[in-house]
Amino acid sequence: MGRVTFSQFSKDIKKGVLAPVYLFAGEDVFRKKEEASKIRELLAPDEFNYVKEDASSCDMGDLLSLAGTAPVFSQRRLIILDNADKLKKAALEALCNYLSDPLESTCFVIMHNDVKKFKKDKILEESCSDSCVIVSFDELKSNQLGPWIEEHLSDKGLKIDPDALILLQEIVGADLSALNMEIEKLSLYLLDRAGKTVGQEDVLACVGLNKEENPFALSNAVLDCNRGEALKLAQKLLDGGEEPISVLNKISACALKMLRIKRLSEAGLTGAALQQAAGLMPWEGRLAAKAYIMPSSKALCRAVDKIIETDMGFKSGALLEPSIQIKGVILALLSR
Repeated sequence: MGRVTFSQFSKDIKKGVLAPVYLFAGEDVFRKKEEASKIRELLAPDEFNYVKEDASSCDMGDLLSLAGTAPVFSQRRLIILDNADKLKKAALEALCNYLSDPLESTCFVIMHNDVKKFKKDKILEESCSDSCVIVSFDELKSNQLGPWIEEHLSDKGLKIDPDALILLQEIVGADLSALNMEIEKLSLYLLDRAGKTVGQEDVLACVGLNKEENPFALSNAVLDCNRGEALKLAQKLLDGGEEPISVLNKISACALKMLRIKRLSEAGLTGAALQQAAGLMPWEGRLAAKAYIMPSSKALCRAVDKIIETDMGFKSGALLEPSIQIKGVILALLSR
Protein backbone atom coordinates (compact mmCIF):
# COMPACT_ATOMS: atom_id res chain seq x y z
CA MET A 1 0.00 0.00 0.00
CA GLY A 2 2.91 2.37 0.71
CA ARG A 3 2.42 5.96 1.81
CA VAL A 4 -1.09 7.14 2.65
CA THR A 5 -2.40 10.44 3.93
CA PHE A 6 -3.36 10.74 7.58
CA SER A 7 -6.95 11.30 6.46
CA GLN A 8 -7.03 7.99 4.54
CA PHE A 9 -5.32 6.16 7.39
CA SER A 10 -7.85 7.54 9.87
CA LYS A 11 -10.78 6.49 7.68
CA ASP A 12 -9.41 2.94 7.38
CA ILE A 13 -8.94 2.65 11.14
CA LYS A 14 -12.52 3.81 11.77
CA LYS A 15 -13.71 1.13 9.31
CA GLY A 16 -11.66 -1.50 11.14
CA VAL A 17 -9.36 -2.05 8.15
CA LEU A 18 -5.91 -2.90 9.50
CA ALA A 19 -2.59 -3.53 7.75
CA PRO A 20 0.09 -5.98 8.98
CA VAL A 21 2.59 -3.11 9.40
CA TYR A 22 2.28 0.61 10.11
CA LEU A 23 5.35 2.82 9.89
CA PHE A 24 4.64 6.13 11.63
CA ALA A 25 7.05 8.92 10.64
CA GLY A 26 7.08 12.67 11.39
CA GLU A 27 7.66 14.89 14.41
CA ASP A 28 4.22 14.69 16.05
CA VAL A 29 4.89 12.00 18.65
CA PHE A 30 1.66 12.69 20.54
CA ARG A 31 -0.58 11.87 17.58
CA LYS A 32 1.46 8.75 16.78
CA LYS A 33 0.87 7.41 20.26
CA GLU A 34 -2.77 8.45 20.10
CA GLU A 35 -3.33 6.52 16.87
CA ALA A 36 -1.40 3.51 18.17
CA SER A 37 -3.77 3.52 21.17
CA LYS A 38 -6.76 3.59 18.80
CA ILE A 39 -5.43 0.50 17.03
CA ARG A 40 -5.04 -1.21 20.39
CA GLU A 41 -8.62 -0.28 21.34
CA LEU A 42 -9.82 -1.67 18.02
CA LEU A 43 -8.01 -5.00 18.37
CA ALA A 44 -8.45 -5.26 22.16
CA PRO A 45 -5.63 -7.85 22.46
CA ASP A 46 -5.14 -9.82 25.64
CA GLU A 47 -1.78 -10.05 27.44
CA PHE A 48 -0.69 -12.99 25.27
CA ASN A 49 -1.14 -11.05 22.05
CA TYR A 50 0.09 -7.57 22.94
CA VAL A 51 3.64 -6.27 23.31
CA LYS A 52 4.93 -2.70 23.49
CA GLU A 53 8.70 -2.14 23.36
CA ASP A 54 11.21 0.67 23.04
CA ALA A 55 13.74 0.17 20.26
CA SER A 56 16.56 1.52 22.41
CA SER A 57 16.30 -1.38 24.86
CA CYS A 58 14.36 -4.28 23.35
CA ASP A 59 15.67 -7.63 22.10
CA MET A 60 14.86 -7.39 18.39
CA GLY A 61 15.39 -11.10 17.83
CA ASP A 62 12.73 -12.00 20.40
CA LEU A 63 10.38 -9.31 19.15
CA LEU A 64 10.59 -10.41 15.52
CA SER A 65 10.21 -14.04 16.53
CA LEU A 66 6.97 -13.07 18.23
CA ALA A 67 5.88 -10.99 15.22
CA GLY A 68 6.34 -14.03 12.99
CA THR A 69 4.29 -16.29 15.26
CA ALA A 70 0.53 -16.79 14.95
CA PRO A 71 -1.56 -15.15 17.72
CA VAL A 72 -2.77 -17.20 20.69
CA PHE A 73 -6.52 -17.92 20.49
CA SER A 74 -7.07 -14.66 18.62
CA GLN A 75 -7.25 -13.38 15.06
CA ARG A 76 -4.55 -10.69 15.44
CA ARG A 77 -1.46 -9.98 17.49
CA LEU A 78 -0.44 -6.36 18.18
CA ILE A 79 3.16 -5.20 18.56
CA ILE A 80 4.07 -1.54 19.10
CA LEU A 81 7.69 -0.47 18.72
CA ASP A 82 8.59 3.07 19.75
CA ASN A 83 11.75 5.04 18.87
CA ALA A 84 12.68 2.93 15.86
CA ASP A 85 15.16 5.66 14.97
CA LYS A 86 17.35 4.39 17.86
CA LEU A 87 17.82 0.89 16.42
CA LYS A 88 21.39 -0.37 16.01
CA LYS A 89 22.54 -1.57 12.60
CA ALA A 90 22.00 -5.32 13.16
CA ALA A 91 18.57 -4.82 14.73
CA LEU A 92 17.56 -2.44 11.94
CA GLU A 93 18.59 -4.94 9.26
CA ALA A 94 16.62 -7.69 11.00
CA LEU A 95 13.53 -5.47 11.16
CA CYS A 96 13.91 -4.58 7.46
CA ASN A 97 13.98 -8.27 6.58
CA TYR A 98 10.70 -8.74 8.44
CA LEU A 99 9.09 -5.76 6.71
CA SER A 100 9.75 -7.29 3.30
CA ASP A 101 7.40 -10.18 4.15
CA PRO A 102 5.34 -9.46 7.30
CA LEU A 103 2.91 -11.92 8.87
CA GLU A 104 -0.69 -10.95 8.06
CA SER A 105 -2.03 -11.97 11.48
CA THR A 106 0.35 -9.54 13.25
CA CYS A 107 -0.31 -5.81 13.38
CA PHE A 108 3.14 -4.26 13.84
CA VAL A 109 3.13 -0.51 14.62
CA ILE A 110 6.57 1.11 14.26
CA MET A 111 7.10 4.70 15.42
CA HIS A 112 10.14 6.51 13.97
CA ASN A 113 10.65 9.86 15.73
CA ASP A 114 13.70 11.40 14.05
CA VAL A 115 12.48 13.36 11.01
CA LYS A 116 15.89 14.23 9.57
CA LYS A 117 17.16 10.68 9.96
CA PHE A 118 14.04 9.23 8.33
CA LYS A 119 14.40 11.52 5.30
CA LYS A 120 18.13 10.86 4.96
CA ASP A 121 18.18 7.11 5.54
CA LYS A 122 15.29 5.48 3.67
CA ILE A 123 16.20 1.89 4.53
CA LEU A 124 13.04 1.27 6.59
CA GLU A 125 10.73 2.82 4.04
CA GLU A 126 12.34 1.03 1.12
CA SER A 127 12.15 -2.32 2.93
CA CYS A 128 8.39 -2.14 3.35
CA SER A 129 6.37 -4.58 1.27
CA ASP A 130 3.21 -3.52 -0.55
CA SER A 131 1.13 -4.57 2.44
CA CYS A 132 2.85 -2.06 4.75
CA VAL A 133 1.35 1.37 5.39
CA ILE A 134 3.52 4.47 5.90
CA VAL A 135 1.89 7.48 7.56
CA SER A 136 3.56 10.86 8.11
CA PHE A 137 2.55 12.67 11.30
CA ASP A 138 3.54 16.27 10.65
CA GLU A 139 2.96 18.78 13.43
CA LEU A 140 -0.40 20.48 13.07
CA LYS A 141 -0.35 23.95 11.53
CA SER A 142 -2.02 26.82 13.36
CA ASN A 143 -5.17 26.59 11.24
CA GLN A 144 -5.48 22.87 12.06
CA LEU A 145 -5.37 23.26 15.84
CA GLY A 146 -8.92 24.59 16.20
CA PRO A 147 -10.55 21.65 14.38
CA TRP A 148 -8.34 19.23 16.35
CA ILE A 149 -9.49 20.75 19.65
CA GLU A 150 -13.14 20.76 18.55
CA GLU A 151 -12.94 17.12 17.47
CA HIS A 152 -11.43 16.00 20.78
CA LEU A 153 -13.97 18.03 22.75
CA SER A 154 -16.72 16.46 20.65
CA ASP A 155 -15.42 13.02 21.64
CA LYS A 156 -16.15 14.11 25.23
CA GLY A 157 -19.63 15.34 24.30
CA LEU A 158 -18.57 18.99 24.47
CA LYS A 159 -18.74 22.02 22.21
CA ILE A 160 -16.74 25.25 22.53
CA ASP A 161 -17.65 28.79 21.63
CA PRO A 162 -15.27 30.66 19.27
CA ASP A 163 -13.89 33.07 21.88
CA ALA A 164 -13.16 30.22 24.29
CA LEU A 165 -11.42 28.30 21.51
CA ILE A 166 -9.18 31.29 20.79
CA LEU A 167 -8.39 31.71 24.49
CA LEU A 168 -7.55 28.03 24.94
CA GLN A 169 -5.12 28.16 22.01
CA GLU A 170 -3.55 31.38 23.27
CA ILE A 171 -2.99 30.03 26.78
CA VAL A 172 -1.88 26.48 25.98
CA GLY A 173 -0.33 26.93 22.53
CA ALA A 174 0.23 24.13 20.02
CA ASP A 175 1.38 21.43 22.47
CA LEU A 176 -1.13 18.63 21.78
CA SER A 177 -0.25 16.80 24.98
CA ALA A 178 -0.99 19.93 27.03
CA LEU A 179 -4.14 20.64 25.03
CA ASN A 180 -5.35 17.09 25.57
CA MET A 181 -4.81 17.47 29.32
CA GLU A 182 -6.84 20.70 29.33
CA ILE A 183 -9.62 18.98 27.38
CA GLU A 184 -9.71 16.22 30.01
CA LYS A 185 -9.95 18.88 32.72
CA LEU A 186 -12.74 20.68 30.88
CA SER A 187 -14.62 17.40 30.51
CA LEU A 188 -14.51 16.83 34.26
CA TYR A 189 -15.30 20.48 35.02
CA LEU A 190 -18.49 20.41 32.91
CA LEU A 191 -19.47 16.86 33.92
CA ASP A 192 -22.55 17.84 35.94
CA ARG A 193 -23.55 20.86 33.87
CA ALA A 194 -26.63 20.66 31.68
CA GLY A 195 -25.11 22.88 28.98
CA LYS A 196 -22.03 21.25 27.46
CA THR A 197 -20.61 24.29 25.66
CA VAL A 198 -17.22 25.46 26.91
CA GLY A 199 -16.99 29.22 27.47
CA GLN A 200 -14.11 31.57 28.24
CA GLU A 201 -14.83 31.40 31.98
CA ASP A 202 -14.55 27.61 31.84
CA VAL A 203 -11.17 27.77 30.10
CA LEU A 204 -9.82 30.28 32.61
CA ALA A 205 -11.16 28.26 35.53
CA CYS A 206 -9.61 25.02 34.29
CA VAL A 207 -6.14 26.42 33.82
CA GLY A 208 -6.28 27.88 37.30
CA LEU A 209 -6.80 31.49 36.24
CA ASN A 210 -9.50 34.10 36.45
CA LYS A 211 -10.02 37.06 34.19
CA GLU A 212 -7.72 39.29 36.21
CA GLU A 213 -4.95 36.68 36.00
CA ASN A 214 -5.20 36.05 32.26
CA PRO A 215 -1.50 35.89 31.23
CA PHE A 216 -2.33 37.46 27.87
CA ALA A 217 -4.26 40.41 29.27
CA LEU A 218 -1.35 42.86 29.02
CA SER A 219 -0.45 41.76 25.52
CA ASN A 220 -4.07 42.05 24.40
CA ALA A 221 -4.36 45.55 25.88
CA VAL A 222 -1.19 46.70 24.12
CA LEU A 223 -2.20 45.16 20.77
CA ASP A 224 -5.64 46.75 21.09
CA CYS A 225 -3.89 50.10 21.72
CA ASN A 226 -5.75 50.40 25.03
CA ARG A 227 -3.22 52.62 26.82
CA GLY A 228 -5.10 52.97 30.12
CA GLU A 229 -5.68 49.22 30.46
CA ALA A 230 -2.08 48.45 29.49
CA LEU A 231 -0.73 50.83 32.15
CA LYS A 232 -3.01 49.31 34.80
CA LEU A 233 -2.13 45.71 33.93
CA ALA A 234 1.62 46.37 33.75
CA GLN A 235 1.51 47.92 37.23
CA LYS A 236 -0.50 44.97 38.53
CA LEU A 237 2.13 42.53 37.21
CA LEU A 238 4.93 44.50 38.82
CA ASP A 239 3.02 44.74 42.12
CA GLY A 240 2.49 40.99 41.94
CA GLY A 241 6.24 40.39 41.87
CA GLU A 242 6.85 39.85 38.13
CA GLU A 243 10.32 40.93 37.06
CA PRO A 244 10.41 44.25 35.16
CA ILE A 245 12.43 42.62 32.35
CA SER A 246 9.66 40.01 31.94
CA VAL A 247 6.97 42.69 31.69
CA LEU A 248 9.14 44.58 29.20
CA ASN A 249 9.53 41.44 27.09
CA LYS A 250 5.75 41.10 26.82
CA ILE A 251 5.49 44.68 25.60
CA SER A 252 8.45 44.22 23.25
CA ALA A 253 6.86 41.21 21.51
CA CYS A 254 3.69 43.27 20.93
CA ALA A 255 5.66 46.25 19.61
CA LEU A 256 7.46 44.15 17.01
CA LYS A 257 4.20 42.53 15.91
CA MET A 258 2.51 45.93 15.62
CA LEU A 259 5.42 47.29 13.58
CA ARG A 260 5.19 44.36 11.19
CA ILE A 261 1.43 44.85 10.80
CA LYS A 262 1.68 48.61 10.35
CA ARG A 263 4.40 48.42 7.70
CA LEU A 264 2.36 45.95 5.68
CA SER A 265 -0.75 48.08 6.12
CA GLU A 266 1.10 51.18 4.94
CA ALA A 267 2.24 49.14 1.92
CA GLY A 268 -1.41 48.64 0.98
CA LEU A 269 -2.16 45.18 2.36
CA THR A 270 -5.47 44.57 4.12
CA GLY A 271 -7.56 41.73 5.54
CA ALA A 272 -6.50 38.15 4.94
CA ALA A 273 -3.52 39.19 2.78
CA LEU A 274 -2.13 41.31 5.63
CA GLN A 275 -2.82 38.57 8.17
CA GLN A 276 -0.93 36.00 6.10
CA ALA A 277 2.00 38.30 5.26
CA ALA A 278 2.37 39.32 8.92
CA GLY A 279 2.42 35.67 10.03
CA LEU A 280 -0.57 36.15 12.32
CA MET A 281 -2.35 33.16 13.83
CA PRO A 282 -5.99 32.57 12.78
CA TRP A 283 -7.20 33.92 16.12
CA GLU A 284 -5.20 37.14 15.59
CA GLY A 285 -7.19 38.21 12.54
CA ARG A 286 -8.66 41.10 14.54
CA LEU A 287 -5.22 42.74 14.59
CA ALA A 288 -5.19 43.11 10.81
CA ALA A 289 -8.47 45.01 11.06
CA LYS A 290 -7.04 47.26 13.79
CA ALA A 291 -3.96 48.36 11.85
CA TYR A 292 -5.55 51.76 11.28
CA ILE A 293 -5.59 52.61 15.02
CA MET A 294 -1.95 51.64 15.54
CA PRO A 295 0.73 54.35 15.60
CA SER A 296 2.67 54.97 12.39
CA SER A 297 5.62 52.73 11.58
CA LYS A 298 7.98 55.66 12.35
CA ALA A 299 6.43 56.09 15.79
CA LEU A 300 6.63 52.35 16.41
CA CYS A 301 10.31 52.34 15.42
CA ARG A 302 10.97 55.06 17.98
CA ALA A 303 9.11 53.02 20.59
CA VAL A 304 11.20 49.95 19.76
CA ASP A 305 14.36 52.05 20.26
CA LYS A 306 12.96 53.09 23.65
CA ILE A 307 12.33 49.44 24.54
CA ILE A 308 15.91 48.48 23.59
CA GLU A 309 17.28 51.36 25.65
CA THR A 310 15.16 50.38 28.65
CA ASP A 311 16.13 46.71 28.30
CA MET A 312 19.84 47.62 28.35
CA GLY A 313 19.25 49.87 31.36
CA PHE A 314 17.50 47.09 33.31
CA LYS A 315 20.23 44.57 32.52
CA SER A 316 23.04 46.95 33.47
CA GLY A 317 21.29 48.13 36.63
CA ALA A 318 21.54 51.74 35.46
CA LEU A 319 17.78 52.38 35.59
CA LEU A 320 15.88 52.87 38.82
CA GLU A 321 12.12 52.97 39.42
CA PRO A 322 11.19 50.15 37.00
CA SER A 323 7.51 51.05 37.29
CA ILE A 324 8.19 54.50 35.86
CA GLN A 325 10.37 53.06 33.09
CA ILE A 326 7.71 50.54 32.06
CA LYS A 327 5.04 53.23 32.01
CA GLY A 328 7.33 55.37 29.87
CA VAL A 329 7.67 52.53 27.37
CA ILE A 330 3.90 52.03 27.17
CA LEU A 331 3.30 55.75 26.69
CA ALA A 332 5.97 55.88 23.96
CA LEU A 333 4.44 52.88 22.23
CA LEU A 334 0.78 53.85 22.42
CA SER A 335 0.99 57.62 21.82
CA ARG A 336 -0.25 58.42 18.35
